[in-house]
Amino acid sequence: MTKKEVMETVLVSLGKRSYDIVIGQDILDAVGPRLKEYGFSKKIALVSNQTVFNLYGERVMNSVKAAGFDLSHILIPDGEEYKDMQWVNYILSELLKEGLDRKSALMALGGGVIGDITGFAASIYMRGIGYVQIPTTLLSQVDSSVGGKTGVNHTLGKNMIGTFYQPRLVWIDIDTLKTLPWRQRLSGLAEVIKYGVIWDAGFFQYLLDKTDEILSSIPDNLIYIIKRSCQIKAEVVSEDETESGLRAILNYGHTVGHAIESITGYRKFLHGEAVAMGMYAAASLARSLSMLEPDDLTRIKNILELYRLPVKVPTKISRKGLLELMYHDKKTISGELRFVLPNKIGGVSVVAVSDTDKILGCLQA
Repeated sequence: MTKKEVMETVLVSLGKRSYDIVIGQDILDAVGPRLKEYGFSKKIALVSNQTVFNLYGERVMNSVKAAGFDLSHILIPDGEEYKDMQWVNYILSELLKEGLDRKSALMALGGGVIGDITGFAASIYMRGIGYVQIPTTLLSQVDSSVGGKTGVNHTLGKNMIGTFYQPRLVWIDIDTLKTLPWRQRLSGLAEVIKYGVIWDAGFFQYLLDKTDEILSSIPDNLIYIIKRSCQIKAEVVSEDETESGLRAILNYGHTVGHAIESITGYRKFLHGEAVAMGMYAAASLARSLSMLEPDDLTRIKNILELYRLPVKVPTKISRKGLLELMYHDKKTISGELRFVLPNKIGGVSVVAVSDTDKILGCLQA
C-alpha cells in the first residue's frame, strides 16, 4: 500500500453543513480532484503567506488547476499580529478584482492565522462562499481548521470579531509538518494534550506512553493523534456548533492563554505555549477550589513539561494586567469570569469564579 492510499477520514456531523476531515501522508497533490465534488464555480482563490506558499503553493495550485479550476493566490504577512480587519479588507479587495462569484471558493493554505482569516473572509464575501482548509501546522490540524470558528483579533482581545462558518472540506497532509520548526510542533501538542484533559483519559495516557514516538514525529503516531484530536473536536462541535453550551469546554486553558498573548502583543509566545500556561493555571485554580485532586494537577503539569511546554506565567507579566484582559474574554458574562476547569483527567466543567484572589493565586502557582 502506498502512502497516498493511506487516508483516514473523520466526519463532522452537522446535517447539511457536514464535512470530511481527510488525514494522510503525501496527499497534497490529490486535493484538486476532490474539489470537483463540491460544485464550485471555475474561479477559486488560495490564501497563504509567503513562507508556506514557497513550500507547498506550487503543488496545491498545480493539483487544483489540473482539475480544471482557474486558481489565483493571495499572500498576506506571516504572524498573529496580521490577523486583523485591515488584512481581511485586503483579501476581499483581491477577490473582487479577480471576479470571484457566489459559487466560488477560497482555500486556506497555512496555519491557524491563515485558516481563521480566510474562513472569516469567506463567510462575509457575497454573504458567504465556500472554503477549504489545508492546515500546515500541527496546531491548525488538530484545532483551528476544524469546527468553523473564524475571526480576527482586536487590540482589546483575541478573536473578538468573527463568525461560526463551517468549511466544506479539511485536507490534512502530515508531511507538511516536516518543515515545521520544532517550537511550532510543540505548540501544537498543547492542543492535543488539551483533548486528553477535557474528554478522554485514555488518550491522555496514550500521550504519556508514546511521548518519545510522538516527539520523534513517527507517521503512525502523528496520524493517530491528529485523527483522535479531530474526532473529539468533531464530537463536541456536532453536539454544540455555536458554543451555547458544551463547546465551551474546548476553551480549556484559553482564558488565561489569550490574555497572555494579548498582553505580550501576540509576539512573545506561540498560541500553544500560552494555552499550556493557561491549562496549568486553570488546573491550579481548580485545585484551589477543591475540584481537582493533587495527583491530577501533578499529572497535568508533568505531561506539559514532558512535551517541553511552558507551565508557569513569567514573573515579568503583570498579573493584574492579565486579570483585566480576562474580563474581556468572550466567556465573561455580566462581568463574571467563567473558566473551564478540570475536575479529573478526562472531564471539565465551566465555572463562574468571582474570587479574584484565587484567580491571581493560580497565576502565581
